[in-house]
Amino acid sequence: MIECKSKREIELMRKAGAIVASVFKGIQPHIKPGVSTQELADIAENIIRSQGATPTFKGYGGFPGAICVSINETLIHGIPSKKVILKEGDIVSLDVGATYNGYCGDACRTYPVGQVSDEAARLMKVTEESFWYGVSKIKPGIRLGDVSNAIQQYNESHGYSIPRDYTGHGIGTHLHEDPMIPNYGKAGTGPILLEGMCLAIEPMVASGKHQTRVLPDEWTVKMRDGKLSAHYENTIVVTSDGYEVLTTYEGEKINNVKS
Repeated sequence: MIECKSKREIELMRKAGAIVASVFKGIQPHIKPGVSTQELADIAENIIRSQGATPTFKGYGGFPGAICVSINETLIHGIPSKKVILKEGDIVSLDVGATYNGYCGDACRTYPVGQVSDEAARLMKVTEESFWYGVSKIKPGIRLGDVSNAIQQYNESHGYSIPRDYTGHGIGTHLHEDPMIPNYGKAGTGPILLEGMCLAIEPMVASGKHQTRVLPDEWTVKMRDGKLSAHYENTIVVTSDGYEVLTTYEGEKINNVKS
């Protein structure tokens, strides 16, 4: 069942989202060659806990890290490690969740490490743009497939592919709620969006083929062909005339593309 949140619940979601956004604002100066993925996770956890929240992912389904840190061909669910060190030219996705007074915020950004290739920069840009292109469709009465289809069409028009095994999701008191939100699909299909629905929309995009593989740790998801991938996500709430993004911070630079 897809829930519509009350004004009180949305305010708590807004607070959780702001804490997630504050992680991105605070962690960016530390994303540089020589830093371990565990260091980034520790910084994120400290920011989250300092604001009276808890890291949603820590212990979720047994996941050991405070955040997911995924480098280059790792699509999602990278486990933080002292042994994994960022290098010049990498791209790194930071997927962050914070739970505040029982409500969750969830978002992801992919960042360059030092100077990156034109190919990597373009992938990150298009992935982010596809999010904004998709959510620009959102208002009460549209079908979820309109958003999914827009994300798919935008990425494929730039020569990228969409992994099929992982999706966005509803969000609230649980990290993963109904509905599932694929990054591909047919316009005019799926649930009708209503005011008060909270959704975590998250394009996950591959520069090569869409097939993935899971490592023996049962978490880390890599592109099977070893090519670059990127991930961009925000938590949003459907409003009376459109949508509100809950996980950006004031002054954040975004690559916003509308239909």
